[in-house]
Amino acid sequence: MSKTGIIILAAGNSSRLGRPKQLLPYRGKTLLTHTTTEAINAGLHPVVAVTGAFHAEVGAALGGQPLSIVFNPVWQEGMASGIVIGLSSILSSQPDVDAVIIAVCDQPFISSALLLELVNTQKTSGKGIVGCVYANSVGTPVLFSRHYFEELVSLSGSEGAKKLLKQHPDDLASVAFPNGHIDIDTEEDAQSLFSKL
Repeated sequence: MSKTGIIILAAGNSSRLGRPKQLLPYRGKTLLTHTTTEAINAGLHPVVAVTGAFHAEVGAALGGQPLSIVFNPVWQEGMASGIVIGLSSILSSQPDVDAVIIAVCDQPFISSALLLELVNTQKTSGKGIVGCVYANSVGTPVLFSRHYFEELVSLSGSEGAKKLLKQHPDDLASVAFPNGHIDIDTEEDAQSLFSKL
């Protein structure tokens, strides 16, 4: 059985929204606990949530779930720092993990079925990277096999994992995520989402 972990990036300060997007109410949970619950339901292990700006509040909201909460003290440096600290945490607790999925906390339509499709596509395609296709682009959530762990922990600054997708197009498979382009950055985004529920 594939041993796939997941890093859920939830460290930002939601500057454009003006309140923690991680804690927005969504389907009886918060936006972040929706994502973590789907990851747990998909059987991913370990599940690591990387916090930063609202560490105490986010940590409290995640209490009781079977996951690790990792504080990123340099979250202001950008997405790379969260990926590095999240993957380092996974490798210290489960060094034999085969692959890791990188996800963000503000894609409300992430589901356990989608996460499992990433895992299964990696197995059937034999590719080292499996990303989600939406809005004519490939993005998160995205799975990386162990082969790419060294490159992931070498990321720095504001660069995210998308850099690796561009560098290794021949080792990239994809799955469709029709609502993947919907994320929450502004109050308008939040109200638009709530109006559809």
